[in-house]
Amino acid sequence: MLNSFPQVMTIAGSDSDGSAGAQADLNTFFAREVYGMSVLTACVAGNSFGIHASQALTPDFIDAEFEAIAADFKVRACKTGMLTNRETILTVANQLKKHDFGPLVLDPVIITKHGALLLADDAFNTLKSTLIPMATILTPNFYEAQKLTGIELNGPADFQAAGKALLNMGAKNVMIKGHHTTNQEFVTDYVCLADGQELWLSEPYIETTHVNGTGDSLSACICAEIAKGQSIESAIRTAKQFVHQAIANPINVGHKYGPINHHAYK
Repeated sequence: MLNSFPQVMTIAGSDSDGSAGAQADLNTFFAREVYGMSVLTACVAGNSFGIHASQALTPDFIDAEFEAIAADFKVRACKTGMLTNRETILTVANQLKKHDFGPLVLDPVIITKHGALLLADDAFNTLKSTLIPMATILTPNFYEAQKLTGIELNGPADFQAAGKALLNMGAKNVMIKGHHTTNQEFVTDYVCLADGQELWLSEPYIETTHVNGTGDSLSACICAEIAKGQSIESAIRTAKQFVHQAIANPINVGHKYGPINHHAYK
């Protein structure tokens, strides 16, 4: 049957070293046995030592990517990554309103897992007002959840309050990724679902420099599992396990900050 194989799409930047961005998403899609395609928003020249240059793609070109995919394929679910600036965010939002690309997994790439700000204020406010209300699942990290809600996450009650605030912003389901700090015993994520269910998902903390692309891969795995017909809860649980195994079984690539192992989870 035409277009019967599960197809998914990442809307993200290209990371030349393959450890994060669209490349990490596509590696995840391949590992989870769905067909992945991409709408690139920017190109980043980088390696395991760091980022050396970047170039945002134009709204016209991003529009052309969306239109080419919409004209030929049946995308069952999509996810976002780095959206660069306000113009890109508005372009993506307009395309998601124009075409049916299935449920949206919104990975709000606002702040890194180490707390570095990635979006200017105008882009941040635009993402908050236009894309969060469109999100089937919103997957902020610890710092992003604090930035979006204004709530300091010091304990379980704070995570619950932040989750409720994000649901009130329009996201249908929320997964707040736990803090990563040296010497902690576990990484615990908080999930609040549209049906009112709450989940606390914990895995042992692993001290390693091979963690590039963890957030990208987690949201990509959720996207892939939804496209295969899994429930939101099941998709999130699989993604948590997928990323944990990818970190726990490192591959020796690069000199410094390396990628996770997308082949580890079976």
